[in-house]
Amino acid sequence: MIFPRKIEKELKKQLDSKEIIILTGMRRTGKTTLMTRIFDAVSSKNKIFLDLENPLNRRIFEETNYDNIWKNFERMGLSNQGKMYVFLDEIQLMKDVPSAIKYLYDHYDIKFFLTGSSSYYLKNLFSESLAGRKFIFELYPLDFEEYLIFQGKERKFFPDFKGKDVKKSEIDFGIYEKYYDDYLEFGGFPRVVLEKDPGQKKKALNDIFASYFEKDVKALADFRNINKLRDFIILLAARTGSKIEISKISSELGVSRETVYGYLSFLENTYFIFLVRPFSRNADREVSGARKIYFCDTGILNILDQISTGAILENAVMRALKNYGKINYYQRRTGVEIDFVLNEKIGFEIKNQASIFDIRKLSKLSQKVRLEESYVISKKYIREKGVILAMDV
Repeated sequence: MIFPRKIEKELKKQLDSKEIIILTGMRRTGKTTLMTRIFDAVSSKNKIFLDLENPLNRRIFEETNYDNIWKNFERMGLSNQGKMYVFLDEIQLMKDVPSAIKYLYDHYDIKFFLTGSSSYYLKNLFSESLAGRKFIFELYPLDFEEYLIFQGKERKFFPDFKGKDVKKSEIDFGIYEKYYDDYLEFGGFPRVVLEKDPGQKKKALNDIFASYFEKDVKALADFRNINKLRDFIILLAARTGSKIEISKISSELGVSRETVYGYLSFLENTYFIFLVRPFSRNADREVSGARKIYFCDTGILNILDQISTGAILENAVMRALKNYGKINYYQRRTGVEIDFVLNEKIGFEIKNQASIFDIRKLSKLSQKVRLEESYVISKKYIREKGVILAMDV
């Protein structure tokens, strides 16, 4: 059975738009499955779906004269008597395809839907050649709401944080606590979520990491020593939720600071990690401040190292909050901090079990920083106002 993703509705709204639609994200997040559902939703029969992992399909675009690509489409059944829909999967495998797509977009009535596994390639090459002609959508591993749908356990999630606070349910918490524990341990990659056996889940996670390392890293990166990058990833996992100390990591790994920056840029731009910057009313200070490290998925994080339950929870909450906008962290020189600041308006503190003291402390600090709202996010149930359950984020 194929389950819907939340982003599917947004993609279907683009069926009648002129722009090229690009769906990107890390490997194994379900891009091909999602795009197949969009393809099936196109009522017109004037459509084709091409997987560019197939070398025969790649040959269609290996034309010096781009009009010959159209003729190849025509031989496959497309007609220029009406709007045409062309779906291309795994476009990162053809580095010269953007210019061909641009030409076809400009000269034929073709609606393109494209998928690719890395913004490292897509955003750089497509940004110039398709400027003003594209919309980019990003697909991540399942959030907890989607995870429950994949488990056949749909429940209501309130869209606003005030609703999540005042309408939290102890009964709901009791029903879904074990599901959330499983989600924290194994993460949200669709293949992993659909596996029932814990051993098979771990095998699937190891396969996903191996696939990322073998395909994205080796195909897209130009690093002299790939094993150093592997060691760097493991080193970062142990620092989840902590500020990155470039000089210290450089020394520990035995590489230059420039190499460390290159690793971070690659991992961030292939959706493997997320870097959270400090919150400041001064934009320049925010950009220059030390960044905190988080990973794409808690399941991947758990196979990399023995990570504390607190760091796993914080990573999962960060991933959930990312759906709502821009995330920063706030820290004073004294060390007092707010774990996350959302859209420069809402402060969040992450706790395994929140307390009245945590609520008051966060509220006081948030007021000093001039934030509009603040909530303690708790893994365990607590009824007090000002607390949101982690599973509800």
